[in-house]
This record gives sequence, structure tokens and C-alpha cells, in this order.
Amino acid sequence: MLFTEVEVVGVERLSPSFVRIELGGRGLADYGVDGPRWDQRIKLIFPDPVTGGITSTEGADASWWGTWIERSAEERGHMRTYTIRDVRGSGEQTTFVVDIVLHLDGDAVGPGSTWAARASVGDRIVLTGPRRGFHYGGIEFTPAPGADLLLVGDETAVPAVCTILEQLPDDARGAAFLEVPHAGDIQDVRRPAGVSVTWLAREGAPLGVPLHDAVVAHLGIPGAEVEVAAEEVDPDLWETPTYSSSGEEVPAEAAVVGGTYAWIAGESKVVTGLRRHLVNDLGFDRRQVAFMGYWRRGVAMKS
Repeated sequence: MLFTEVEVVGVERLSPSFVRIELGGRGLADYGVDGPRWDQRIKLIFPDPVTGGITSTEGADASWWGTWIERSAEERGHMRTYTIRDVRGSGEQTTFVVDIVLHLDGDAVGPGSTWAARASVGDRIVLTGPRRGFHYGGIEFTPAPGADLLLVGDETAVPAVCTILEQLPDDARGAAFLEVPHAGDIQDVRRPAGVSVTWLAREGAPLGVPLHDAVVAHLGIPGAEVEVAAEEVDPDLWETPTYSSSGEEVPAEAAVVGGTYAWIAGESKVVTGLRRHLVNDLGFDRRQVAFMGYWRRGVAMKS
């Protein structure tokens, strides 16, 4: 695994809700994954907004995590998860592009958003990611051959979905639905001709409602109103063909061929409601789905 300090080499304000940060550093020369990046996740460690404290990578070995987590957040900084939006260059000139959401419709602003809103060239943070030749994980997009794709996400999943779309083969088919806070957040993204992309701007509508309604209409689910009580929501919701945050049995056999493969990520309550539709109403096999609660409204993310 890479555990390295990186420097901001570029900042671009993409839209009202997104800023693009380009990160570089010698340690990224060892980056590598086996196959497509798809929705590859990495961790960024941001300085504490008050103290400026952040962990050091100097002399770090395999025990760094235990040492890091034992320190106070004011001393070690704050870890958050992001998608590699793009990889540029090679060798010691390798850079990672990361798109960061700046706010979530009035919810408490986290350390990542705070840092990104002020980021400038030369700022330094710490990064963990996949090292060439070593298993790292962090890729959940695993459709079976020939599957029709259903990609669904709110603004926190926009970087992952856009990255997946740009890597799909030319003959891929399916649909993507992306909800963003404002019309100004809609992006022009490359995609195969057979994959439609529907952008949904909330513009003050309740979080997740435009996304939910568009997806159930696309799937043709009758009577698709689902009430999800707060106590029913797992803030750590993560259900994929190979992992279950709820402890469900994970099938050992290979993924089914054909059919629809659904990749759905975003606010946990919204994802929970869509999961119920696909599993209960449409009978999706768990090998055909990935449901990921990237965040929970009103609940601070864990480092």
C-alpha cells in the first residue's frame, strides 16, 4: 500500500459544488492496479482545521495505522475516502486527480470540504492508495459479462460514476442517474453510446427524492413509495457481491451472466430505499448489486 505525502499541483473549481484537486509526489511512482481502475478508492488525510495537525509518513512501516489511530484527531488529522478521478503522467511525474464535493446542502461541513475550499498549489496532505504488485482493494464495480448497467449516485458518487463511464468498453449498455445540488454541477462526461446519463438537479428539492423517483420510473416499479425509518438505516451500509455490512451470507459462486447489474452509492437512507426496491420488488440476486452508503445525513464520517 502507498502511504505517502503528496502536494497540490493544481486546483480547478469545476462548479458550485465541486473542486478538482491534482496531487503529485514521488511516492505516486509506485502506484498501480491490476486491470481497470473503475471506482478505485483512496484515502486522504487532511490537516485538522483548527490545529493544522497532520500525520507524518517519515519512517512509517506496516504498523503505521495502529500508531495513527491512537493519536487525537487534533494531532493526526482526519482521514476521508475519495475516488481517483484520473491518473496523469508516469513515474515520479504521476499525479492523481480527485474531485471533492464542497458542501452537502447545509449539512455540517467536514474536514475534506473545508480543506478543499481553501486548497492552493503547494499545500501538502497524506495519501494512501494501491501500490503496484500488492493487493489493495477499493474497487466495487464488478459487473458480469453482458450485463445491462444501472449506475446511481448523488453528488458524493459523481466522481466514481463518471470515472466508471469513461472506462467502459464501447459496446457497454445501460443507464446512469446522477443527482447534484444545482444545475451548474452537471458535467459533460464521456460514455459509450449505449449508456444514457440522466442528471438530476435538486435545486432545493429534498435530498434523494429526484434520484429515487427517476430510478424507480426507469425500472418500472409500480407503487414505489418506500418509507425508511431513521432507525432502519445502517450508516455504514455496504453490500456488494463479496462483502456484507449486515452480515448476510456472501455467495461463493461466480456472478450471474447477463441481466442487470446495479451499482448504487450515496446517502445511506436514499441507498437503503433503492436497495429495498431492487431486492424486494425485483428480486435482484446479491451478485448483481453493489449498494454503498458513502455518507449518512446528520452523522459525522469516521476517520
